[in-house]
Amino acid sequence: MNRSQVHRATLKDDPAKVVAVKVIRPGVRKRFLHDLDVFYATARFLEWIDPAIRRLQPVSVVDILAQSARLEMDLRLEAAAFSEMHENTKDDEGFRVPQVDWERTGRDVVTMDWVDGVKLTRILELDELNIDRKQLAVTLIQSFLRHTLRDGFFHADMHPGNLFVAADGEIIAVDLGIAGRLGRKDRLVLAEILFGFITSDYQRVAQVHFDAGYVPRHHDVASFAQAIRAIGEPIHGQSAETVSMAKLLTLLFEVTELFDMKTQPQLILLQKTMVVVEGVARKLDPQFNMWKASEPVVGQWIAQKLGPAGKLQDAKEGLDSLARLVTMVPEFVDRTERLGRELDQMSQNGIRLDAPTIEAIGKAEAQYSRSGRIALIVIAIAAVVAVWQM
Repeated sequence: MNRSQVHRATLKDDPAKVVAVKVIRPGVRKRFLHDLDVFYATARFLEWIDPAIRRLQPVSVVDILAQSARLEMDLRLEAAAFSEMHENTKDDEGFRVPQVDWERTGRDVVTMDWVDGVKLTRILELDELNIDRKQLAVTLIQSFLRHTLRDGFFHADMHPGNLFVAADGEIIAVDLGIAGRLGRKDRLVLAEILFGFITSDYQRVAQVHFDAGYVPRHHDVASFAQAIRAIGEPIHGQSAETVSMAKLLTLLFEVTELFDMKTQPQLILLQKTMVVVEGVARKLDPQFNMWKASEPVVGQWIAQKLGPAGKLQDAKEGLDSLARLVTMVPEFVDRTERLGRELDQMSQNGIRLDAPTIEAIGKAEAQYSRSGRIALIVIAIAAVVAVWQM
């Protein structure tokens, strides 16, 4: 569903300034809610008709879709995403996003810099500009991985229509209505898995899955590593143009079913985007090697996070948390002392209720329904049974 449309415009107070004005289409929110109801009904039906599908958590996947789409419906949030990504990437080479004009931005409209460039859908025009398509593919993948691992915040709709190339070869991303986030734990897991496949360390890949809780503990790590090897070895034996992330995810999906691994909803957007970005890179360079392009970014990030610098950062974060806890100790002590005094007074003098409280309790008691009394009886019976079985 095309939720918005973009218009080229100039500013009234600065006619030389060209901007892009993006507006929400009329009636799009109503259509979105209708479509969302259909998705939820389908997901619930699938879970009901086939228990095996519950492993894939279709309702949770629709939840992720719904949240992303709701964010898309408020262009102020898209503007905030542009602002955050601009801040994250301001020193990066080869990639940028347009800046937002906050004075001319609201819920249904966002105004930003106009982008002059060639869409990545126009391969022949890139050749006419003598753009190095092989380097462009590498820059695209490495930028995406850098945003994902370093920032934990990535553009989740990076199809060719949303990517422009400037005359100097710089990639400019637009339409940031769908963005993904990953916490530090998931980023570490992702990096370890990717690096494990890159280096053929299948035991490491398997152990990471178990440590992250992705695979139930009753399974054997060595057996899972063997299954991972069955995926990785054929891929490493193929030529670069046939080794795809889509194929890896498909094979991984098939194997993990044998080990009761549930779908990780927080990774759905990431997996989808990785497949799309790799597809764009392969259109730019049919011989593109996803693993070779990924290794510098993934390896460097792992070294930073798991090496001495990362250990120091973890220690600093731990000390910061401890410092915050220490500052709260006096408040905890004060609350505990007050509670102790109040309990002591209650034990000596009994509980005293004022007239309004007594009246409210009387009204509540009068309104007890028959079902409420039955519920109390059931609870009492359950308690007796529990005691009897102890």
